[in-house]
Amino acid sequence: MPQIRNNSLSITLPSDLEIAGVREFDAPRELVFEAHSKPEHLRNWWGINSLSVCEVDFRPGGAWRFVERNEEGEEFGFHGEYREIVPPEKLVYTFEYEGLPGHVSVETLTFEERDGRTILTSLTAFDSKEDRDGMIESGMEEGANIGYNRLDAYLETLQ
Repeated sequence: MPQIRNNSLSITLPSDLEIAGVREFDAPRELVFEAHSKPEHLRNWWGINSLSVCEVDFRPGGAWRFVERNEEGEEFGFHGEYREIVPPEKLVYTFEYEGLPGHVSVETLTFEERDGRTILTSLTAFDSKEDRDGMIESGMEEGANIGYNRLDAYLETLQ
C-alpha cells in the first residue's frame, strides 16, 4: 500500500478509491469530537485560511458549509451532509469542493482514545481513481496537516 509520511499526519492509499489518514492528538476524544461538531470550535481550526462562513446543522441529514478566505480575499467553498453521527466515536459526511462541483467524496472519521490521547482515523471514499488522485494532487495532504496542526494548538487552549 503506497504511503505518504510527515511528522504529524500519516496518509495511506488503501485502494484506488480511498485515502486514509491517521493523526494523534494530546486531548480526550470527547473534546476532539466536539471540536469537529460545533461551529464555535470549527472556525478556530478548520482549513488553512480563516473561515468567512461556518454553517453546521450537526445531525444526520443536516448540512454543513465552510468558506475559506485567503489573504488575497479569494474564497473557496466546501459543503456536505452529515450521514452518521455516533458521539464521540464516529462521524460520516459527504464532502464537495464548490470549485469542482459534482465530485463528492464520503469521509468517515473515527475517534479512539488511548491513555487520554485521541487517535483520529479518516477514510475518504471517492467515486473514481481520478477523483482520488485529483484530491491528492490538490494539496490535500498539506491542507489537512495545517488544519490538524491548528486543531492541535486550539485543543491546548480548551484544556
